[in-house]
Amino acid sequence: MLEVSGIDTHYGRSQALFGMSLDVAGGEVVSLMGRNGMGKTTTVRSIMGILPVAAGGIRFAGRSIAGLPSYRIAKLGIGLVPEGRQIFPNLTVRENLVATAGQRAGGADGWTLSRIYDLFPRLSERQGSMGNQLSGGEQQMLAIGRALMTNPQLLILDEATEGLAPLIRAEIWTCLENLKADGQSILVIDKNVDALTRICDRHVIMAKGRVAWTGNSDDLRANEDIQHQYLGV
Repeated sequence: MLEVSGIDTHYGRSQALFGMSLDVAGGEVVSLMGRNGMGKTTTVRSIMGILPVAAGGIRFAGRSIAGLPSYRIAKLGIGLVPEGRQIFPNLTVRENLVATAGQRAGGADGWTLSRIYDLFPRLSERQGSMGNQLSGGEQQMLAIGRALMTNPQLLILDEATEGLAPLIRAEIWTCLENLKADGQSILVIDKNVDALTRICDRHVIMAKGRVAWTGNSDDLRANEDIQHQYLGV
């Protein structure tokens, strides 16, 4: 579904990605891990067209998306839950959700307000509250719900549980498990190795803008040296 092939990305004259490659198949959940500053968010921004790629290619659902504007990439079926949530602070919960609603081909079983409220009952309770009146955890739920309302083929979450209380983190992970069970393709960035190895099919670890390691959950659990080298504080 998503193929990132050897991309280079720069911030001005400073190169941030060096031949970065990853892929996500239909119905697959893949993690992107690494310490802060290793290029994870830059990879997401490159996929979404927020940053231009200087070399390499990005294909989604069989077509090249490198060089397309972000809104067109989103319309093709990639839903982003960005780092920092970035919900609309002056819209209500309901308005945030309906603002991005969109159906795609074969969308009879698509996401609706009622399905989002079933997934996150707290949002139903707060549907009349403004975005800036929500807690951090509620904002993250809203950011996920907003992305799902676009009925994406691929959902990307950048720092899925960063800064959230343990109970809210557990709720987010349960949400992702439910989405996986429904066949949703997901690319997720987070630091919780235990949760990621439980949920994800494969893992890509980055170091200094490159792929440092890739493998499945059993491989990662068994390889403590890799965890210490690339994920330890």
